[in-house]
Amino acid sequence: MLHTLPKVTTNKDKRLGRGFGSGVGGHTVGRGTKGHRARQGKVTPLWFEGGQLPLIRRLPFMRGKARFQSLKPLTQEVQVEKLALLNGQAVTVETLFAAKLIRNMHTPVKVIGKGKVENVGEVRGVAMSASARVQIEKAGGKIA
Repeated sequence: MLHTLPKVTTNKDKRLGRGFGSGVGGHTVGRGTKGHRARQGKVTPLWFEGGQLPLIRRLPFMRGKARFQSLKPLTQEVQVEKLALLNGQAVTVETLFAAKLIRNMHTPVKVIGKGKVENVGEVRGVAMSASARVQIEKAGGKIA
């Protein structure tokens, strides 16, 4: 069908700024008169707010030692009930990563006491909450 064929005709862009004889513009060539956008090679940056005081200048400075605190890695939390997926293996960062219980091996890990746990192996190199410690010891796990 003719109406389903792809369009093959394209209109050429107007060649602006090529003199009055070109038939399209001369002098200001569609840029209006004067001002920032009328000048050649001037591009307004994305963050420009039209002369208003920019956002980065309106925000207060972060002072003191806590200014880098947001850059520190947060701990990854693992619930005690998820340790059952390890089937009594030793609980280390490597085994937690292999079982896909944590996303990153280089970020600190903490076991929190949510849920119940049945069988737990030895726990090494992992921080834990007080309630998690009690539950692991009650289930026969050993904390190194």
